[in-house]
Amino acid sequence: MTEQPLSGERTPLGWRIIRWLVWKDVRRTCHRHLANRTLRLTSGDALRWLPDDTDRFLDTLERESTEMRAIADLPQLPNAGSRLMVELAIHTVAADAALRSHGVETGSAHSVVADVGWNIYRRMLGLSSLPSRIVSRNPGRRLRWTIRGLLIFPFRPVGAPGYETRVFRDGEDLRTHFTHCPPQTFARAVAKRREDPELLEAFRQSWCRYDWPGADLIADDGRRGHYQRPHTLSAGDPVCDMCWKARGSGQMDQSNDTPQSRERTL
Repeated sequence: MTEQPLSGERTPLGWRIIRWLVWKDVRRTCHRHLANRTLRLTSGDALRWLPDDTDRFLDTLERESTEMRAIADLPQLPNAGSRLMVELAIHTVAADAALRSHGVETGSAHSVVADVGWNIYRRMLGLSSLPSRIVSRNPGRRLRWTIRGLLIFPFRPVGAPGYETRVFRDGEDLRTHFTHCPPQTFARAVAKRREDPELLEAFRQSWCRYDWPGADLIADDGRRGHYQRPHTLSAGDPVCDMCWKARGSGQMDQSNDTPQSRERTL
């Protein structure tokens, strides 16, 4: 059953609280990260922002998020998980736009967005994977149990415009082939609406790169290489064909993160 739409004053109180909590965490994380980060400017200068600079950036980020939320059209999404992920994607893309509007060079802006986003994502993933990491010492079980839990919330595959994926076992590995991803759809739409492909690139360099270290974090066996994805939606492919590997390889395989895939994004 589709949940109550988010529109105007009829937005559920619970959702308004969640949105406030997300924004509070974004503000706190940005203040902490930007206080220790050198930014490259389009002028060629490199500097560190003072607290007042970060506050001005956050004011712009808030305005950008409000404008992009209209493009996201959250009421048409079928469940809370899809809405939550798109809400986070709104802040991701809006942060990139806000940083660049304050004179931050594009590559530096993408890097800041990716690092701030990873800080938030890592904490969320650590919490969601904690039960499986406590119960089992087997990295394959930790991965399978955690991913199956995440496929209940927030990535429940209910079909487009929500998440759409095929899930199946391949021996000890788990495969998820996503053919529709609401955050990616939003990032692509806002990049097209604003005629700014760097917004989609900011999304790709953050969200679409988190799964490799995220899988290693879940497996928690001191090894890398617990994830593989030859194709990705944000690079223009028709599927994110993910493989959550029970046994790590000792190295991180980012086979879809090639110069060719970056060119497809642009």
